[in-house]
Amino acid sequence: MDTADGTSTTKTDKAMSERRVLRVLAGERLWPPPVWMMRQAGRYLPEYRATRAKAGSFLDLCYSPDFATEVTLQPIRRFGFDAAILFSDILVVPHALGQKVWFVEGEGPRLEPIDLVRPGLEPDRLLDRLKPVIEAVSRIRGELPRETTLLGFCGAPWTLLTYMIAGRGTPDQMPARRASLIDSVGVDRLVDVLVDASIDYLAAQLVAGADAVQIFDTWAGVLDDAGFRRFVIEPTRRIVEGLRKRVPGARVIGFPKGAGGHLPAFVRETGVDAVGVDWQASLDFVRSAIQPLAPVQGNLDPLYLVTGGKPLDAAVDRILERLGEGRLVFNLGHGITPDGAIANVERMLARVRDAGGR
Repeated sequence: MDTADGTSTTKTDKAMSERRVLRVLAGERLWPPPVWMMRQAGRYLPEYRATRAKAGSFLDLCYSPDFATEVTLQPIRRFGFDAAILFSDILVVPHALGQKVWFVEGEGPRLEPIDLVRPGLEPDRLLDRLKPVIEAVSRIRGELPRETTLLGFCGAPWTLLTYMIAGRGTPDQMPARRASLIDSVGVDRLVDVLVDASIDYLAAQLVAGADAVQIFDTWAGVLDDAGFRRFVIEPTRRIVEGLRKRVPGARVIGFPKGAGGHLPAFVRETGVDAVGVDWQASLDFVRSAIQPLAPVQGNLDPLYLVTGGKPLDAAVDRILERLGEGRLVFNLGHGITPDGAIANVERMLARVRDAGGR
């Protein structure tokens, strides 16, 4: 039997069965667990730095299908991770909505702070402006090994909102938190725009060839109980629900960094298929309170990939011992840093993959 695009369903089903990360997202427990790294395509790799130099600006790198495809594939060629994640940036969504975004070398992103009363955003132009990113997804899927899961992603509404209001990252996200109390209506209106934009963007990635998507909520941990429910749980629930109406069966990983004790409610109430946990999360808590609800992803401290040695081995072993009996995708508790060492990545991968023979 053939699908509408002429692909044999038998071949498609076989390919899906070989994608180990996708199998864990579907509820299987695999040993050794599949492994990939957040920010695995990045500045710690010399091939990335060479490509980045050719691209010009960082946004040019994100919006070039050729460069984005090349950068996404680089860590797969070098390390053979079980998943590739689209190379892009969470801030392409505010940029595609019409907000001015640029990157300052050595300092990070800058945005022209949004006026909540007159935001001037252009949701109708979002997907047109993001066409190069969606084209990259198709190219990447065509060039990846069949067994490699392809992940798309977006930034969560709360995390995007923090940058859009402050114009840059801030230590405690005070500008966005303050705005949510002073102009509740304006902030909620912006959240609504970002929820709809996220659904559109993620659905386009899945249709283009992504196997699953991840929602990054880097600044979830700065919120109190009420704020977490309002700005993290509820928008994520709406995105997951809306996405599955567009793409039935869509697989979604949520990553609310710093969520801590909010994680069980996040998993139960959002409908995500799996949840990423940062390195500050207690392994015993994750094992007892989270893994029975959903597969988990994480949670090695990226610092171990800088320091390496026996402490790295011990940290990998702790995660495998505490979480390996449940559904696990081995990953970092946040992205690898630019000073992470290639040799330490290789050591981590060998430790995880050799676990099957212990």
